[in-house]
Amino acid sequence: MASNNQTNDAIKWLIIIADFFVLNLLLWLFTDYHYIVKEWTREMKWVFLFGNNLALFLSELRFSTIVHQRIISAADILRRVMGLVCAQALVAYVLLKAMDYLIPAGRVMLMFLPPFFVLLLLSRLIERGAIKRFRRMGRNSRTVTFIGNDPELMTIYEKLKNDPTTGYRVKGYYADAEIGEWTHSSSKGVRREQDGEILPSSPVEDQQALQRLGTLQEFLQKIVMEPDNLHLGDELYVSLSRRDRDIIKRISQFCDHKVIRFYYVPVSVESLGMNLKREMLDDMEVYTTYEIPLANPVNKFVKRTFDIMASLVFLIPTAIMFPFIWAIIKIQSPGPIFFRQKRTGLDGKDFEMLKFRSMHVNKDADKLQATKDDPRKYPFGNFMRKSNIDELPQFLNVLKGDMSFVGPRPHMLLHTEQYSQLIDKYMVRHFVKPGLTGWAQVTGFRGETKELWQMEGRVKRDIWYIENWSIWLDIRIIWLTAKTIFIHDKNAY
Repeated sequence: MASNNQTNDAIKWLIIIADFFVLNLLLWLFTDYHYIVKEWTREMKWVFLFGNNLALFLSELRFSTIVHQRIISAADILRRVMGLVCAQALVAYVLLKAMDYLIPAGRVMLMFLPPFFVLLLLSRLIERGAIKRFRRMGRNSRTVTFIGNDPELMTIYEKLKNDPTTGYRVKGYYADAEIGEWTHSSSKGVRREQDGEILPSSPVEDQQALQRLGTLQEFLQKIVMEPDNLHLGDELYVSLSRRDRDIIKRISQFCDHKVIRFYYVPVSVESLGMNLKREMLDDMEVYTTYEIPLANPVNKFVKRTFDIMASLVFLIPTAIMFPFIWAIIKIQSPGPIFFRQKRTGLDGKDFEMLKFRSMHVNKDADKLQATKDDPRKYPFGNFMRKSNIDELPQFLNVLKGDMSFVGPRPHMLLHTEQYSQLIDKYMVRHFVKPGLTGWAQVTGFRGETKELWQMEGRVKRDIWYIENWSIWLDIRIIWLTAKTIFIHDKNAY
């Protein structure tokens, strides 16, 4: 673990050094080529260089890089870079005015801030890519061991192994019984959809199994008899019954002694199966099943303001493209330009959603989802679906207030009726407005839902979005959605 921490510290310092390189490269360009700065005296230029470097040093103390961290989102990196750049500009302005009041620092720093932000963000993308490649090669990795055979450990395993670039390697587990072949938690009673009906199908098995390293008793004996030969790695996840609290305590003390990060995972049979959140009712502590940030009036106002601004921005190019889209649709598929369909919205209420019509007029539009080789699609309609152009009229729904830019995708009424009976928490996704795009769509749950576990995965991600909403998360989802215009999503059809 010590070597991993040292490597991470080294990566962090290399990135900070790169920040100063980017800063001074831009400062050099400003002092030589900027129409204001190049006219300054030599002394003013040195003050400009020194003040900006000192400002970056002070700003790094508060907004130092997090790009080296293992599990970090693009939104977190963007927020950190924005904080660093804004702090650097503000501190630099104060320092420059303090050192030489005659320097027109305000105007210059306003011009300096945008290119510095862009260059720093580009460097973060390059640095993140380099770190991922480094870890994919097996360097700067963290090793993990499990104790127990509860299915909850398989959930942890999936989270750690899904992205090898985070640098996690699982050695195996100690338990008195085999975990065995694992199936998706939602695969029991998995169903597939055909012709608008939900039908039974077989479960889906995970092909990757964990290596069993020994029994729990063998592990406890090694703690006492040969602790130096027990190479557990950097982190230990324990999932044992609370009745074994003495064993759990012994393992925890051993981890403390060996400087191993200890994590306790409650076994599934002792879990309520509910993600309870604490709230205060006057002076009384109570717990609720869901915490909804968008229930806060300030958050609701921020999201609505963002929706209005974004819809106005996107409706302008939509209006420009409309005559061309109208002409091509009329040539390839006679019928209306817009496809109107009742969908389930906020609080389970119906609304009429708009799209550019991407299929020939048909009687099954309100019953069947689009499939990969759906004969109802015409060529330009297929292109619109893959590039998301057919969704553009929904900005009218956003402007009207029926939808949001980001949120759970609205489903047709028939599917709401069917899935609300099959999936326990399905209707929770209607606690917020539906969106043009959502967290489920950018994390692999877009398109046709052939089996029930796919819809359960979509609902799970929708609920996660509801509980973890922030404007930064919305921006991240929009960015990931925009990428699909250039990088085709295989589930988009």
